Amino acid sequence: MAGPLRQGNCYHPGKATLTQRLMSMHPFQWFPFRSLLNPTAAFAELSNAHPDPTRMFFRRILWLALAPPAFVFVGSSLFGWRLGAAEPLRLPGDVLTLIGIGYFLALTFGFVSTAVLSRWMASTYGARDQLGVHFALVTIVAMPIVIASVCHLFPHVFINMLALIPALLWSLYLLYKGLPVALGIEPERGMLMASALVGCLLVGAVGLLGLTVALWTNGVGPTIGI
Repeated sequence: MAGPLRQGNCYHPGKATLTQRLMSMHPFQWFPFRSLLNPTAAFAELSNAHPDPTRMFFRRILWLALAPPAFVFVGSSLFGWRLGAAEPLRLPGDVLTLIGIGYFLALTFGFVSTAVLSRWMASTYGARDQLGVHFALVTIVAMPIVIASVCHLFPHVFINMLALIPALLWSLYLLYKGLPVALGIEPERGMLMASALVGCLLVGAVGLLGLTVALWTNGVGPTIGI
């Protein structure tokens, strides 16, 4: 005989509640979001986890890299970019699609190359060298920036800077705080490794900016009409 129903809690035997299903999921699935509220616990769990790099790439990184370009496309289509001029800059749909694809590819390359670079540095600092761990670390660190990219829905330069600069500082805080914990090294070595990683990322960002300007100046890229 089946057990009785619990009127107050709507309990059904043999059928797990939503809370039970969520709690039974692998803890790492919640790491990116938990890191925003409780980064110490999130990085501590990551230090004992062994995430698969392929699953991390297809289930986490691709979706995180897709969010900002989607926000840009929607915001630019509805409102146009406001660069300080009286009238917003409106671009054709094909141009916005081209920019979105380029944005997505750049973010995906940035995610992957940062994780690979971090893994390459790991042997120098005596850190864990599993690629999945470094994918997970980059995913957690990038979460504030991805969330702040919601401001792309209203593409005003000042508003975007106002949202993204604090998010960038938040990501740097997570990197310096979480890297030594997640990779199992001393805080001093973690600070050095994080600083070296930030330095490489700055060089890469400046190089990408210069390449973009050079290509755009020579006609490779969308024409924005200004």
